[in-house]
Amino acid sequence: MVGLPEFFQQTSDEPYDRHNYRFYDRNGGCIIVESYEQVYEKWFSTPSILKSHIEVLDKPNKKKKKSNGGFK
Repeated sequence: MVGLPEFFQQTSDEPYDRHNYRFYDRNGGCIIVESYEQVYEKWFSTPSILKSHIEVLDKPNKKKKKSNGGFK
């Protein structure tokens, strides 16, 4: 098979950056990375005996609205 599977549909060319990733090792340590490319590289460059799992984290919303104290 060459190319993308028939069921895959790309909806945007914009970078996908809605998540951070927490990479856990078998010793209980973890690091947080900010892109899929970084976690992908870390996962495949780490020997199997040392890696545990990856947790997908929502990125904090930087566009918070200021509150004026509630209902009026």
